[in-house]
Amino acid sequence: MSFLNEFKDFAMRGNVMDMAIGVVIGGAFGQITTSLVNNIIMPPLGMLIGKIDFSNLFIALDGKDYPSLKAAADAGAAVLSYGVFINTVINFLIIALAVFIVVKQINRFRPKAAPSPAPRLCPYCRQPVADDATRCPHCTSSL
Repeated sequence: MSFLNEFKDFAMRGNVMDMAIGVVIGGAFGQITTSLVNNIIMPPLGMLIGKIDFSNLFIALDGKDYPSLKAAADAGAAVLSYGVFINTVINFLIIALAVFIVVKQINRFRPKAAPSPAPRLCPYCRQPVADDATRCPHCTSSL
């Protein structure tokens, strides 16, 4: 088998293709999904919940109140930015869905594995027997 054929077989293996597709799709759609989450999904969701800007949800760990996440960052306060985390989780779910759809479509075009042949059975005890056996190892009948 030539090097090129070996490489093709390696590259077309399921795990390698799935991983490569995940990396490419994640990189290509990362900015699009971030924009989708930040600019399309979260504003209406924030309005429905009560005019909340998720990207500005945070807890200041120093106990002081800050009007915004930027103000807390400018003051050098340590914060838990759970709103940004929520946006990132939604972003991830959208990318994961896109990868799932692409991988599912690619798997449709892969050839199905050939079914293994049925094992040879002893005509007397119906137990599996090796193809080149002359006696059944279970009932010792001549085959």
